[in-house]
Amino acid sequence: MNLPANYIPILIQAAVGLGFVAISLLGAHYLGPQQKEGDSVKNSSWECGVPVEGNARTPFSIRYFLTAVLFVLFDIEIVFFYPYAVNFREYGMEGFLAVLAFVAIFFVAFFYVWKRGALDWDK
Repeated sequence: MNLPANYIPILIQAAVGLGFVAISLLGAHYLGPQQKEGDSVKNSSWECGVPVEGNARTPFSIRYFLTAVLFVLFDIEIVFFYPYAVNFREYGMEGFLAVLAFVAIFFVAFFYVWKRGALDWDK
């Protein structure tokens, strides 16, 4: 039965999560450092006594971001294996074939990325 009383723990968890986010944001706003208007020299960045030179926003290689996305992608793939690992006897051969298809799609994508040279950092 799906009584409204069964959803009370979910609502409590959501309220605690939203409350934590609200308290964190308000605390960071009021307790964090305040930016003061005024002297541009005083507000400029200063790193270990070395004066700032040039543009600090140098672009990163796209391979850095691609590697991060691949890490997240394969990390999520591993998370999807957990329900199968816990219940693999109940899923039977149909579940096994579904997992093989799931893994095959990821391996095709992995080999594509590998052959395109996205994992070569020396280039």
